[in-house]
Amino acid sequence: MNVTLERGWNTTLRDQLDFHFQHNLRSRVVGLTDDEYLWEPVLGAWSIRPRGTCTSPSPIGVGAFQRDDAPGDPHPAPVTTIAWRIAHITVECLAMRTMNHFEGPTAHWETWEYAGTADEALAQLDTAYDAWSAGVESLGEERLARPVGPAEGPWAESPYADLVLHINRELIHHGAEICLLRDLYLHRKDLS
Repeated sequence: MNVTLERGWNTTLRDQLDFHFQHNLRSRVVGLTDDEYLWEPVLGAWSIRPRGTCTSPSPIGVGAFQRDDAPGDPHPAPVTTIAWRIAHITVECLAMRTMNHFEGPTAHWETWEYAGTADEALAQLDTAYDAWSAGVESLGEERLARPVGPAEGPWAESPYADLVLHINRELIHHGAEICLLRDLYLHRKDLS
């Protein structure tokens, strides 16, 4: 069954992400300090660290800062900082997808120049979000129904709409984690 919307699926998908990004994430990290950005809520948390000081088995990134990482998916998954989560959203969810599907600049987690400050990280996030959002808008209604193609591996046979919904879900999920970490940071003295 084909369902059409008067305002269009493309607009609906973009509005869903834009609402959550602008109102539930971006507005909640205004004024994020470097201390909050790098705060480690538990011992052994993964973060963004000056080169050579990562605590994980296989740090990634170029430049002065690296991101904690390991081959495969560690079990149990490590707790990650706001810095780590913003980097994940920026690189894997947005920048690499924009490169793969909308001719965006080269982006990869191993060669990314990770931000050492909250302001730098939020600027990278905003740039990546704007490029992804513009790319989704360029799909129009027709391309949303077309298969994604080989750049996305398991999503290759899925329509672009499924990939867009996946990215929306990733940003909503990780955005909520960032907001919770910020809330915990702001109230950490209440836990003592």
